[in-house]
Amino acid sequence: MGTGRDGRAPDHAPTLVPPARGPPDPGRRNDHPAGSLRRVIDLHTHSDRSDGSDPPGGVVDRAHDAGCGAVALTDHDTLDGLPEARARAEARGMRLVPGCEVSCVPVAGGGVHVLVYFVDDPRSPLGTELVRLRDDRRIRNEALAARLQELGIPVTVEAAAAHAGTAGGVGRPHFARAMVDVGAVGSLDEAFARYLGNSGEAYVPKGRLTVADVCRLARDSGGVAVLAHPRSVGLTGGALATAVADMAAAGLVGLEAVYGRYSPRQRTDLVNLAHRFGLVATGGSDYHGVTTPDLRVGTGTGDLKVADRVLDQLDAARPAA
Repeated sequence: MGTGRDGRAPDHAPTLVPPARGPPDPGRRNDHPAGSLRRVIDLHTHSDRSDGSDPPGGVVDRAHDAGCGAVALTDHDTLDGLPEARARAEARGMRLVPGCEVSCVPVAGGGVHVLVYFVDDPRSPLGTELVRLRDDRRIRNEALAARLQELGIPVTVEAAAAHAGTAGGVGRPHFARAMVDVGAVGSLDEAFARYLGNSGEAYVPKGRLTVADVCRLARDSGGVAVLAHPRSVGLTGGALATAVADMAAAGLVGLEAVYGRYSPRQRTDLVNLAHRFGLVATGGSDYHGVTTPDLRVGTGTGDLKVADRVLDQLDAARPAA
């Protein structure tokens, strides 16, 4: 990312659609499909292969209907939905950006999640590590179900899997929906507040990588790493800037500044923070389907607008083949 790390602000604010320019570099991989328009994009979505409710192809359909020229599928700890999503994107004349989202060791009171882009090979270093993380998720889910039953809540892994679509995609949102089914809670929010959140009665910690680990795995697999929803880290002001500086030094390439639920002021502040450390200011909706009814692919809560030149900047930051 070059000279931006010395404090100068490179020109990549992501909220404006850029003017037309010449053809893309034919040497870059995963280029825009022939005949596609240069449009807005969404770099953060989830399908039922992790904790979303739509199938991967359905997520792509929603992106197409929203006018997106490209969409990233970033399921938690898995690449399994990418073949279906890619086939649908090709049929729609769109670009599918392969990716995933990985939970990392917290640096404060919140959660640290890293989005990885341009990796789709399950045999890559990242893909191999994701298999281990899914095994850890399976063990964690079994412990979570046992804990709920100890608390008198008759929810099993199988009940949660009925909402996930696949056993491998089960996460806490699916347990929350199963808890609503049996009347243990009245809403998904109540399930997390009382039982499933990080301070809840049934919370089971998960194995996590550091941000540096994920950056290394992404780089070794031909991809790039971006900090997701930075305000969720649990830091603000100078403390957040220090944390981002450390992550940038560890190999972070971007910062998800234009996030689905952030206000215009919050987005501007985060764009400036990204520029300060030479990071690409990215954006996405964080669409999950029924568990995030206020968020839509491509538009977030209604005002999300991420220019497709952000994807060009991420492409340019990829390690050499």
